[in-house]
Amino acid sequence: MPLHQPSNPERPVINHFSLKGKTAAVTGGIRGIGLSVSRALAEAGANVAILYTSTTDAPSIAAKIAQETDVTVKAYKASVENKEEIASVLNTIASDFGQLDIVVANAGIANHYAAEDYTEEQWRHIMSVNLDGAFYTAQAAGKIFKAQGHGNLIFTASVSAILVNVPQKQAAYNASKAGVVQLARCLSVEWVEFARVNCVSPGFIATDMLDVHPKEWRDKWFGMIPAGRLCGPEELKGAYVFLASEASSYMTGANLVVDGGYTLP
Repeated sequence: MPLHQPSNPERPVINHFSLKGKTAAVTGGIRGIGLSVSRALAEAGANVAILYTSTTDAPSIAAKIAQETDVTVKAYKASVENKEEIASVLNTIASDFGQLDIVVANAGIANHYAAEDYTEEQWRHIMSVNLDGAFYTAQAAGKIFKAQGHGNLIFTASVSAILVNVPQKQAAYNASKAGVVQLARCLSVEWVEFARVNCVSPGFIATDMLDVHPKEWRDKWFGMIPAGRLCGPEELKGAYVFLASEASSYMTGANLVVDGGYTLP
């Protein structure tokens, strides 16, 4: 069975970006990049399940997006580190909405330690969320997609997958994100008969994950980014909608880098 082909590719191009009638789930979807992605998919017409781990106001945030976009948006609590839990919640979402067309594996964390100083716990925690959690999410989604005969998986990776950031020391984070990119490539080939699999690799995004860093680090980054500024999380919305929609129907196994030119010099 070949890669899914749109039924009417001749229709006006704007229609290729519509997600009307689709159901999407976004892990880590209540803050930062994930929140912008959740909102973007809803604005494009999809019903959205926002997955979170601890944010107490997640249901009210989901309700606000639903009110503003006139689609169904619900919040579901799940830890991507727990294989059984993430599988159960994705299956519940598919049952509640009647289908699950798009899954964005976005949940992630970062820490910064000299490589020689990492404790086993620090290393394992990064890998547990960023790589293991991405795989558990993908595996659960893949089983649903295979049963349906179609699906679309998008990973949030990072430019850290393809370069070494400075001045911060984050070997574990970089390795975890490189693993995500390679995982996406592997799954895109294995699952080509029933799903597309792609990555978005953002550069430096203006979220609370960056706000905690020292000013000298941020000054260093600005000097290395040709764009001369950070990217707002809302500026990633188009990339995710593109990958989630039929506008990218022949695109699988790709890593879409959005970094203001940071990886180029």
